[in-house]
Amino acid sequence: MRLLGFVCSVFVVAGFVAAAGGQQFDAPYYTLAKKSEAKWSAEDKQIDAKLAALEKRFGKKPNIIYILADDVGWGELGWQGGGKHRGTPTPELDKMAFAGMRFWHAYAEPSCTPTRIAIMTGRHPVRTGLLSVLWPGQTEGLSPEEVTVAEVLSAAGYHTGMWGKWHLGELPEHAPENQGFDYAYYGLFNGAPDAWPDSHMLYNEPTNFASPFYDFPGTERYAKQCGIDLSVAGYIGRKGQKREPIPGPAGRLSNKRQAIFEKESIEQIAQFIKDKAKTDKPFFIYWATFTQQICGSAEHQNDPYVDRVNAQASMMAQHNVHIRRLLDTLKEEGVDENTLVVWISDNGPMYAFWPTAGYTWLRGAKGDVLEGGVRVPAMAFWPGMIEPNQDPLDIMHVTDLYTTAARLAGAIDKIPADRVTDGVDQTALLLLGEGHSHRNYMFHYSGGALGAVRLDEYKIVMPPGPAHGGLPHMDFYNIKRDPRETRGAMYSGLYAVTPLQNLLRDHMMMIKKFPHRKPGMPKGAEITPHD
Repeated sequence: MRLLGFVCSVFVVAGFVAAAGGQQFDAPYYTLAKKSEAKWSAEDKQIDAKLAALEKRFGKKPNIIYILADDVGWGELGWQGGGKHRGTPTPELDKMAFAGMRFWHAYAEPSCTPTRIAIMTGRHPVRTGLLSVLWPGQTEGLSPEEVTVAEVLSAAGYHTGMWGKWHLGELPEHAPENQGFDYAYYGLFNGAPDAWPDSHMLYNEPTNFASPFYDFPGTERYAKQCGIDLSVAGYIGRKGQKREPIPGPAGRLSNKRQAIFEKESIEQIAQFIKDKAKTDKPFFIYWATFTQQICGSAEHQNDPYVDRVNAQASMMAQHNVHIRRLLDTLKEEGVDENTLVVWISDNGPMYAFWPTAGYTWLRGAKGDVLEGGVRVPAMAFWPGMIEPNQDPLDIMHVTDLYTTAARLAGAIDKIPADRVTDGVDQTALLLLGEGHSHRNYMFHYSGGALGAVRLDEYKIVMPPGPAHGGLPHMDFYNIKRDPRETRGAMYSGLYAVTPLQNLLRDHMMMIKKFPHRKPGMPKGAEITPHD
């Protein structure tokens, strides 16, 4: 049994041996590293040679672009059986996927703010003290004591730029320009508030149209009632300078804002690439696109194959045009072969506003630790470095993008060593292909609670509520055989109880050694702690 062969070898060492550069990873990583020592050592030599040759050719480290999509479920894109067949055509994303690596076992956190924490810090949100999805007017945010991927890469000499949905706090100390980015063009909130003002206006007009936010009192009355100012929806930030509100429609809440914001973003991103490609420093772009949120694109609503009733479908059509513009710009500037592009969704679909929604073939959705909530489409594109048309089964988690970026930048030593980093270096998977992942386990948190654990093809889901008479409190699944998690049964996984408890014990002992940051929200005041 692969499961038993792995987890029974989990070791418990009082100090836990740190990584080569002093960084601290989770306990299961060290077990896998010990078993894979010879293999990983050989891989490192191949990777170092590839990266050295690339740096010699271009005279600098590789550029890195991370694109984080929103609420796009596993199965939504064309290469996963969705696309035009579901009214959400994704031709450009599909071309990119087949020209590189398509991840079938990529995972994120269950919802939007948590995944943004994970990609920025390489850590599960529970470790950072920020557990919930943020809403307008909240004072919580990403702690300045966390070290973001932008700060790591900035310290390594990278230009850093951010566009899109920040959603990690509204106060200046939380803002991207104060979290490592040289430049940031960002929205403060998730997509829902964009529909609030229009909902109020809609219900004050004689019309037959409906809106989901029918009781919203209007922005002026809302400010008087709640003290929450919605007059500024986003900012332009520059490192070391005071931020400025985004002028015009892109900076004001409305159903049209997101489409306008996205069009301005791709214009700026293309110019950023053109400007920075000519310098002697590499660049890092974090594009947290609003695709797909609840607002659509009127320009693309009637495009071929688009489900015009689903606003998110038209946003996906717009996003495809922008992806083509991005990749064409890289090629035109002669830096496509020195640029890693990774596209990944932040969580599964949100069905609350159906038929405006993403979709997944899996059970569960946004907010769940079931596969439908955390398993997401993802792909990586890097001409000349990532072989085309790959579809590995290896496990990859969104936190891994943090550590992988540090490795590519030669900046592993910039990762702080006084805390656990959950992300592992996946450069071997990208450059050497299937079978070279440095991960075969995952912990799925729901807010502050551990909700599920995956190891190889096995997964246990721990339902809420007390255990029954001392019996194991879990549903047991073989994810390879049953990706929809429809055939879970506690008794079929009894042989895994003790090994998985050993795995969890070591994970919890690491938490004891490196305690979580205390949440900013007082216990009991959270309305959405599970998110």
